[in-house]
Amino acid sequence: MHKIVFFNNKGGVGKTTMVYHMAWMFAELGYKVLAVDLDPQSNLSSMFLDIDRLAETVEENSDLTIMDAITPIAEGEGYKGMHVERIDDKIGLLVGNLALSIYEDKFSDAWLKCLNGDVYSFKVISAFKTIIEDASKRMNADLVLIDVGPNLGAINRTTLISADSVILPVASDLFSLQGIKNLGKTLIDWRKGWEQRKTTYPKSDTSLIPSGQMEPKGYVVMQYTAKEKRPVKAYLRFANRIPEVYSEFILQKKSSSAKRVEDDKNCLGLLKHYHSLAPMSMEANKPIFLLKPSDGAIGAHVQAVKKAYQDFKLITERIIEVCNIDKPIASELF
Repeated sequence: MHKIVFFNNKGGVGKTTMVYHMAWMFAELGYKVLAVDLDPQSNLSSMFLDIDRLAETVEENSDLTIMDAITPIAEGEGYKGMHVERIDDKIGLLVGNLALSIYEDKFSDAWLKCLNGDVYSFKVISAFKTIIEDASKRMNADLVLIDVGPNLGAINRTTLISADSVILPVASDLFSLQGIKNLGKTLIDWRKGWEQRKTTYPKSDTSLIPSGQMEPKGYVVMQYTAKEKRPVKAYLRFANRIPEVYSEFILQKKSSSAKRVEDDKNCLGLLKHYHSLAPMSMEANKPIFLLKPSDGAIGAHVQAVKKAYQDFKLITERIIEVCNIDKPIASELF
C-alpha cells in the first residue's frame, strides 16, 4: 500500500483538484483508493461530498472526520478508530476538518520532544501513519493519495514523514519556482530531522513510527496552456526553468539535461486549464473526464471530456510507473 502526498507550499496551483481527479482515475484503472484530506481548509472533502453530507460530518460528536481520530491520540487516550467515508466502490475518503489547524502547536511540540525519546511524543507524531494505515487495511486500499495545505508547518511535516512518495503540482510562474526551492530545502531538513529522532526511539519495533521516506517522484505542470492575456513567451520563460530548479533543489543535482519542460523525465505530465468543464464538474459532483451529455457536456465539450480522460490517464499511468505501484489487488468491492 503506497502513500503519496501531493504538495506545494505555493497555493492556487490546482493541487486539490488534481488529487480529486487522480483518485477517480486510479479507480477507473481498477485501483481501490483511499483519499486523505489533511488540509485544514478541507477543500478535497468539499469536492467529494455534497453540502448536506459535508455538514453532517462536521457536526459536534459526529465522529466522522480526521479530528475525531486525532484527538484521542493527542490527549493520550490512544487510537480509537477512524471513519472511512465511502465515495463509491473503489474510493474511500478520510474527511477533513477546519479545526485540524489547532494541532499545529501540538505536532510542533511533539517533534521537539521526540529528541528526548519521549514515547508519547512519538505516538503523536505517528498519528497520521496510524490512522491512514488502519483505514487502508479496513478498506483494502491499493494506494493512498494525500492532500495537504500550502505551507511548511508542523501538520504537513508530520504528514510527509509518513508518506512514501511526494509529487509536486506546479504552475509556470515565478512564485512556483520559489516554492520548489523552498520545498527542496525543507524536505532535506525534515528527512534529516526525523532520522535523528528515530535514533532516540526507545522501543525496538520501529514499524510503529513513520519511516520518513517521502521520496520525490516528480512534478505535474498545472494549467500549462498560456492564459489568454499572457504572452506565450512569458509562460515558457518560467516553464522551461522548472526542470533545472527541480533537479537542483529537490533532487540535489547540479543541473538537468532537459531544456524544455516537456522533455524532462521528472515531469510526470502537463494538465491544461479545462475552462468551462470545471464548473460543470463541480455542479455534477464528478470529475471532468466522466462528464456526460446529461451533465451538460455536449457539442465541443464532448471532445474536451475525452481529451481530459486521456490527459489524466497518462499522468496516472506515469505515477504508477515512477512509484512502482503494484497492480490492483483482485478483492471484494469496498
